[in-house]
This record gives sequence, structure tokens and C-alpha cells, in this order.
Amino acid sequence: MLRRLYHDQPETFAFTPDNQKWAEAQMKKFPEGRQASAIIPILWRAQEQEGWLSRAAIEHVAAMLDLAYIRALEVASFYFMFQLQPVGSVAHIQVCGTLSCMICGAEDLIGVCKDKITDKPHELSADGKFSWEEVECLGSCANAPMAQIGKDYYEDLTTERLSEIIDELAAGRVPTPGPQNGRYAAEPLKGLTSLKDHDSGKTQYNASVQLASDIGDTVKRIDGTEVPLLTPWVKTGAPAKPKGKKTADPKPAAKKPADETGVTKQQATAKSMAKPTGKSNPNPDIEKQPETLTAPRDGGADDLKKISGVGPKLEGVLNDLGFWHFDQIAKWTADEIAWVDSRIKFKGRIERDNWMAQAAELAKAK
Repeated sequence: MLRRLYHDQPETFAFTPDNQKWAEAQMKKFPEGRQASAIIPILWRAQEQEGWLSRAAIEHVAAMLDLAYIRALEVASFYFMFQLQPVGSVAHIQVCGTLSCMICGAEDLIGVCKDKITDKPHELSADGKFSWEEVECLGSCANAPMAQIGKDYYEDLTTERLSEIIDELAAGRVPTPGPQNGRYAAEPLKGLTSLKDHDSGKTQYNASVQLASDIGDTVKRIDGTEVPLLTPWVKTGAPAKPKGKKTADPKPAAKKPADETGVTKQQATAKSMAKPTGKSNPNPDIEKQPETLTAPRDGGADDLKKISGVGPKLEGVLNDLGFWHFDQIAKWTADEIAWVDSRIKFKGRIERDNWMAQAAELAKAK
């Protein structure tokens, strides 16, 4: 399927304050210089906020992560979890059309979507409430045919039941997800043949459906108002300390996050002990300031964003440091790289992407 940006794009995008805080916390989960690894969750957050990914949103996330715009677009256009066009305000229905679902009636489910929503996928219904698409295997083959609506699976579907689900959603109700034929999970259709006596502690629904039912609104998008931001169903507030006995604050387990950013105790320790390293500079503590300028030359500044690994934000940092031209960067020595490396947020990127070789080629092409 050819995936392109939608023809009607908004001019700007901005995260809500809470979503901005959440996105910045994701970046802190990764080692310094590897913040771009947070691109998928942050793009997802942008989609959850707006319903779909606009060009402005993709470029906003790229700028946050100091990525070239094309790199963020490559991610957004590659993964089908990202919607590059507006979706229904109530629900976007993703019908699995792969083998197990197909032979169990997926085409008939698609027919329901065509009849009740719109004839073509990725188009909005007349009232703007619904949209649909056929997707590849969603991994619930034992409960075929099925569809994902919002964050949950609706399994063991029939055309009649899918039609009812759409009507319920349109009326403002949230149908219970999971198997729609009375099955508890993915046990044989004719009933259990073993482990029949292991019902102790069994909840009304299987674990996934029970959690979704406890939340109460599985088609609602994350909008940044949830508390806490990551898991709205987790109880908040610190446990009360026993009265009359002074106890030390509990220390985080070694592999558990030490704070709300997700940084573990080992990561925090490693970060405090780590020193910058470089492939071609065996002693990165030795720095030498390269030639800098107070302003670009008369011909104007070079477009440093043409260097792979340099985005708009990083270009601004380089300009602030006094680098405006390709030939300046092309002449950096190992000691000079160490000087620049210690002054940008993404250490190691210079040598990893070989800015000097790129800059030398770009300087020749001028």
C-alpha cells in the first residue's frame, strides 16, 4: 500500500503541556546521544492527541529529537500503526484480513464496514464518527475473525455482532471487548479438555478484557489528562508510613525506574561515572577549539542540515558555536571533534555519521 501524507494539512502542531512533559520523559529513558530512539512512542503520543499524524506533528517530533524531517517521516510512513490521514472521531476499525480471519469471514466484516461507514477504507463516515481499514495479521488467529477498535481486540466476530458494535459506539456506549461468542479467552470452541479445575481467582473476563472493562472507555484516545500519564488505571499516591516508627525512604530496586522518567538506578550510576569516548580520539578529555566564525561569510551560511544527522535544532547549536560552513566541519581533527562533542547534546553523533567526510563532499559540490 502506498502511504502518503494527507492532502489537507494543518499549519502547526503542539503537544499539550502534559503530553510535552510525557514526551520529554521518554527521551530521558535513553542514553545521552540516543534520544532519537524515543521516536515511536512520541509519534504515537502525537497521534493519540490528534487522532492522526499530520506533517506538522511529524516535523515537530523530529525537531524535538534533533532528527532530519525525512527520518521521522520514514518511521511514520513505514509502520501501519500510524495513521497519516484523519480517522473517525469515535472509532477507527481495523479489520484483520490475513489467512485465519479471511477464511473465517473477514470479507463479510469488511462488507459491514462498507455498508455502515463508507465504501472505501481510510475515508470518514458522513458524520465523521467512523473510519475503517483492512490490516495484516493482528495475532489473534485462534479467535478469528477479529478487528481492533481503539486499543482493544473484538474477537470471534460475526457480521451481525460487528454491526451491533458500530451502533453501540455511535450511541456513545463502549461494547465489552474480547471474544464476542461467549468464550473466556482462546480455549477450544467446544470447551476445555484439560485444566478444568483451575478456576480459582478467575475474574469475570480474561485479563486483557477485564482491564479494559475496568478502565471503562477503551476507544478514548490518550489526551494527556490521565494521572499518572503512562497508566491511568494505576492508583496514585504514596503509601502511608506506619505511625510512631521512623523509617527510611525505600530504595528503588536495581532494575526498576528510580524516578518518573524511567531512568534505572544502574543507568543513573553509569551515567555519573561515564566519560565521553571517541573512536579516533583515544583521550577525549583533550580538547582543542576548532576555527570558528562570529557570523557566516558574505556568500551566506551553508545548509548544514544537508549533513546526515544534523537537524534544524542541531544546526542552530552549531551556528551558535560558530560553525556556518561545510569547509569548517570538514577540517575538524580528533581533538577538535572532542571539543564540539562536549558542547552538543548528542555526543558521538559526529563520528558515527562521519560529518567531516560528508561536509568535505558537500563543500566540493558548492
